[in-house]
Amino acid sequence: MVARAWLLVTLLGGFTVWAAETNEAVFRLGIDVLAQRGFRDLKGKRVGLVTNPSGVDGQGKPSWKRLRESPEVNLVALYGPEHGVFGKVGAGKHVSGERHGEDRNSDGKISKDEETGIRIFSLYGATRKPTPKMLDGVDVIVYDLQDVGCRSYTYISTLGLVMEAAQEKGVEVMVLDRPNPLGNFRVEGPRPEGELAISSFIGQYDIPYVYGLTVGELAKWVNEVHLKKPCRLSVIPMKGWTQKMTWEDTGLKWVPTSPNIPLARSARGYVATGFFGELGVSNGANPAGVPTTGLDGTVVQPFDIFALENVDAAELCRKMAEWGFNGVKFTPFRFKPPTGKYRSVVMSGARVTTDPKAPANLTAINVAGIEILKKMLPKKNFFADAENVVMFDKLNRSRQTRKMVQAGVAARQIVASWDTGVAKWREERKPYLLYPESEEPARKAPVSGAARLKP
Repeated sequence: MVARAWLLVTLLGGFTVWAAETNEAVFRLGIDVLAQRGFRDLKGKRVGLVTNPSGVDGQGKPSWKRLRESPEVNLVALYGPEHGVFGKVGAGKHVSGERHGEDRNSDGKISKDEETGIRIFSLYGATRKPTPKMLDGVDVIVYDLQDVGCRSYTYISTLGLVMEAAQEKGVEVMVLDRPNPLGNFRVEGPRPEGELAISSFIGQYDIPYVYGLTVGELAKWVNEVHLKKPCRLSVIPMKGWTQKMTWEDTGLKWVPTSPNIPLARSARGYVATGFFGELGVSNGANPAGVPTTGLDGTVVQPFDIFALENVDAAELCRKMAEWGFNGVKFTPFRFKPPTGKYRSVVMSGARVTTDPKAPANLTAINVAGIEILKKMLPKKNFFADAENVVMFDKLNRSRQTRKMVQAGVAARQIVASWDTGVAKWREERKPYLLYPESEEPARKAPVSGAARLKP
C-alpha cells in the first residue's frame, strides 16, 4: 500500500498530474499552489487582498482565511469589487460601509464580536480605482476573484485599475489564477477598434466580448499592452488547467460570483442572453438574483431565458433552432414576473440550455434572437428606452451593433462582422497564454488524497 499519494508528471505537449491513490488527475487553483509553497511569496510583506465570496481554495475555504491563518502572511486590508466583499449588493449599486467578519450565527449580519478587524475598502463606490491612501501600509496587493470570461463583467476592469494604482504607488500585484469557466477556446463577439470603440467600466479593454483567457493571462496582457506603465506583476498559475478545459472539467464546486451568476452555467447564459436585458426583454436577471418559476412549475436561474409578452414561445424556439446553434437547446418557457409592473402579464420565450463545450457562437444568440423577435413583433421598438440604448452600446463597446440592428442588417451579417476582430485577437493573445492544449481533462484532487506537488 502507498502511505501517501505520489505524482507522475508527464510532459507530452503539456503536463498531466496524477494522484496514485485515485488514478485521477489533480487540479489546483492559484491559491492552492501558493499555499503549497508555504506562502513564501508573501513572507515579510503587508498584504492587501481583492476578493469576494468567489475567492476560495479548492476545498471552498475563503482565500482571506487561508492568508490570515498562515504565520507567513500579514493580511492588512481587503478590497471589494462590484457587489462588495460579501457579494450581496445588487448589480450597479454602490458599495460602502462593509465591516469584515464571520457570520458565525448565520443571521446575515456581522456583529461587533464577529469582526476580524481587517480594513475593507470599496472599489465600487466613491472610487473604482484604489486611492493612494487605500494602499498605505500595503506592500503587495493580491487579486483572487473568480471571473466569467466576458468583457462586460466588471471584475476584470477592477483588476486593471488596481494594477494601475499599484504601479503609481510602487506596490506589487499578485494574481492568483483561476479558470475561465468558458474555457480558452471560446473567443467570440464584437471587438470594435479605433473611433468605433466606446470605453467604459463594462468595456474597458480592446478585447472581444468573450476573450478566452484566464484572469492571470489577461493580467499579463493588461500589464504589457493596456497600462501606460507596467506594474510589478506576478501570476501564481494553476496546476492541471489546459486550454481545452471548461469549469465543469475541474470538478470544483461553483461559488456564486454575484447574485445573478449562481451557477457555472450562468456564465454561459450571461454571454448568450446578456444583451436582451438592455432591450426590454427579460433574461431572468433581477436585483436579488432570485430564480424564476414557470407556469409549468419548472424553475430557471438568471440568464437561462429570454422572454417577452405576446410572443409565440414554440415558434420562437423553432426559429432559434433553425439558426443552427450546435450544442444549444431552445425550449418554450412561460412565466409571470413575481413583482413589478408586468407581474400580471404572461411572458413567453425560450429557455436556453448550453453544453459547456458547445461549438455554437453563444454571443450570436443575442442578435439572432433580436432579429427573430423583431419579425414576430414588428410594431415594438426595442430601442425606445434611452438609458437601455446607452447600456446596449456599452455592452457592445460600440454603437455599431445597434445601428446595424436598427438598419435591418441580417443577424448573420452582424455576427460575421465580428470575425476579423476575433481572428486578430487570437493571434495577439498567444504570448500571454500560460497553459498547454491537452486532450486529457484534469480532475480535482480528492479530500482524502493529500497529493502534493513539488514547487
